[in-house]
Amino acid sequence: MIEWMRLSTGARAVPRPVATPFVWFAAFTGALLLVAITNHLGAHGRPTAALIALSLLATLLGACARFTAAPGTALLCWLLLNGFAVPPAGQLTWAGHRDTAWLACLLAATVAGTVFARIVNARAAYRRVN
Repeated sequence: MIEWMRLSTGARAVPRPVATPFVWFAAFTGALLLVAITNHLGAHGRPTAALIALSLLATLLGACARFTAAPGTALLCWLLLNGFAVPPAGQLTWAGHRDTAWLACLLAATVAGTVFARIVNARAAYRRVN
């Protein structure tokens, strides 16, 4: 039996967020590339540049993701920051206040990107409706 379904041709009021596994894959790949680039440019042992780059990446990824993807995105960025931007490379360490601040910074960047995107999308949808 054939069931007829109506196809939507109009624009959606609010864009659909990207699937969480894809965001996490992009976070892992992007963080790996950014840490490698900052290490190649001579910032190995000085993780501030890598933290800033990863925070910008987390903000961009948060803009197209759901809120539920934020903790995983921040954790993946932190793992690569801690594992490869801080000597000794390849070893995860926990330095108390420093790592807590880094995780908080990355999580705040991801959530800020998501909140900003939701506000922009909601305003655009409101303007289309009125």
